[in-house]
Amino acid sequence: MDDSVRAQRLVDLARICRERGLRCTVQRRAILEAVLELANHPTAEQVYEAVLPRLPGISKTTVYRALESLARLGVITKACHPGAAARFDGRTELHHHLICLSCDAVVDISDERLDALVVPDTSGFGFEVTDFKVQLRGICRRCREHQRREEST
Repeated sequence: MDDSVRAQRLVDLARICRERGLRCTVQRRAILEAVLELANHPTAEQVYEAVLPRLPGISKTTVYRALESLARLGVITKACHPGAAARFDGRTELHHHLICLSCDAVVDISDERLDALVVPDTSGFGFEVTDFKVQLRGICRRCREHQRREEST
């Protein structure tokens, strides 16, 4: 993500906080910056480690709460999959994920065919779908190569 986009995202955060009657705190800004800079779908722990040098007194609890708050505000998204820590994504536009079942890596994938999937009618369940993301799960190249090396020894 280039610097102008990152700067605009921080401006957007300030605007959204103002519209919702929230303070745009130094902690929220630093945590959003970390998510955008890491760009690897970081866990809360990874965000904490990235923010700590900038804000030495910040607690893990503050980071966890701020990440949840940023996700509720729609400034970042939260990606969850079974058996792994929640990941946070600075990309909020429609895109999908490749998830490695071996190392838990999350990779963005954009594909018009996935975007065009028709969401089934869920009204019979009393459920209104507001968003969707496709998660394609498998084994990444790095893990497959590691497995091949182990098998050949």
